[in-house]
Amino acid sequence: MRAVFLSLSWFFFLRILCSPDAAAQTGWERDFAQIAVQDHGRKKPLTSFASESCLLLSGKQSLVLPNRGKMESLPLLLSLWLSPEGWEKEPILLVGEPLLREALGLPASRTRFSFDELKGNQALRALTLRLGARETAGDAQDSPQARLERALRGLTERMDLFSRIVSGEALTIVPEPEGTDGRWLSLPEAKAAYPPEVTAKLDLLWERMRAAVLSKNQREAGMAASALAQELRSLNPSRYPDAGKLRFEETYRELRPWQWAWICYAASAISLALTAAWGRRIGYGLGWALALAGFLFQIYGFACRIVLAGRPPVTNMYESIIWVAFGVVFFALVLEAIYRSRYLLLAAMPIAVLCLLFVQTQPLIFDPSLQPLVPVLRNNFWLTVHVLSVTLSYAAFGLALGLGDLYLWRWLRLGSGRKRGEHVLAQYIYRCLQIGVFFLATGVVLGAVWANYSWGRFWDWDPKETWALVALLCYLALLHGRIAGWWGELGLAAGSVLCFLSVLMAWYGVNFVLGKGLHSYGFGSGAVGPVAAFALAQFLFVLWCGWAAWQRRGDGKGEAAPISASEIGRS
Repeated sequence: MRAVFLSLSWFFFLRILCSPDAAAQTGWERDFAQIAVQDHGRKKPLTSFASESCLLLSGKQSLVLPNRGKMESLPLLLSLWLSPEGWEKEPILLVGEPLLREALGLPASRTRFSFDELKGNQALRALTLRLGARETAGDAQDSPQARLERALRGLTERMDLFSRIVSGEALTIVPEPEGTDGRWLSLPEAKAAYPPEVTAKLDLLWERMRAAVLSKNQREAGMAASALAQELRSLNPSRYPDAGKLRFEETYRELRPWQWAWICYAASAISLALTAAWGRRIGYGLGWALALAGFLFQIYGFACRIVLAGRPPVTNMYESIIWVAFGVVFFALVLEAIYRSRYLLLAAMPIAVLCLLFVQTQPLIFDPSLQPLVPVLRNNFWLTVHVLSVTLSYAAFGLALGLGDLYLWRWLRLGSGRKRGEHVLAQYIYRCLQIGVFFLATGVVLGAVWANYSWGRFWDWDPKETWALVALLCYLALLHGRIAGWWGELGLAAGSVLCFLSVLMAWYGVNFVLGKGLHSYGFGSGAVGPVAAFALAQFLFVLWCGWAAWQRRGDGKGEAAPISASEIGRS
């Protein structure tokens, strides 16, 4: 009966999470993916351009409009491009920052507005002129003034993109002629670069595609898109992306490996937690299988990004967060294979889920699109190894955080003493801290090598450097105090949680709160609330445990005895 209940639970869990939007694209949309667009220094399928444009314009991958119903990204782009009449009155442009809505006199109850509403806004013009001449280098990333200016720049970018799509200027689908500068052209621009007979054929195919899309004849639209793609490829075959690579990127976009990864990880955590008291063997095996499945989805996702972008997948905050989730699961799987204890997987899965869900629900803050590297980051072996080492240390510390939370939760529920569960958890925490310190120390040293290579000095107390050193010293102090006997297992667990706050500052705070230093290519803004809430929750949880430990001192249920030196060596 319990097995049936567990099976039904998984069925409904996956059924709820896997919305119809995650289903495979229809054939006609795959035909449109064979049309390549040159955008932001990269040649990508039209479907990828549509998805990224829809996200930038509206903040979502799909929209529900009063007069047009629900529209996915590709139909939305095609309608804007092929039939732009009336779209200037549709509320699709995101104005998400409350400060900007207030400054422009826009209703606080709405977050999306039409192009006409914004174009005729006199306050927008005045604000653009006033802020355009202001120096903002001294503002913190999350100050009201900096938030207002970022929101204004974002809105200006959205309005510009909208104008360029409806005019066709943004759809640079025509390869450059032989011997030119390499910039692709829109269909109107192609008339000045190609002979009339070539552009006439392109116009004919475009009109055929337009008529099919407007008549909602998907089969004919797909055939017309394929014909247009073939004609465009024939103009300059050596510069047009390979059809297989375009299909490869479209498959990656359709499959959504990061979504499936967190679904598998969440299911693994539930399986391990629900079967802790019964069906342990079945639940443990199922948890292992689901964790491994999610891990394989992440491997596939990283492989796709490496192939498509031609670089390591840790060059921005989005990629570093999903890489840390990958590292947490990797360390958990390796240690689980050695120790055969569900604790490691049970601690790792929630951390991985939080990381992946965090970036998936904040796409405007953590851009999932594939972007080329800034020049300073290109072709640098030391930088690549430095970043991979540091982020792997964050992963090991993240696993220690999960184990520390698990230890403290068990301690609160069951009390202390030399219970085997807490003792084993303390050993796992200690091992993860050792791994993390090794990788972070390596990363700091390699970062100094790269700094000397790029900036001519090994160390300059840059905020990123300083906080990486602070995090390293925090964890070294935690390990030293454990070996010296200054605190026992409970102190080690609490320290693994508190020390992770220094990682959050070095990782997120420097880039998204301070916004100062030489690592400006990693700067961003937003999501301060969720990160601060997570940090506060962890701090309060440790504070609660500290209060409970003080309460238990009188009845002998406080701190467990320290692990002996021989036990540490065996761990």
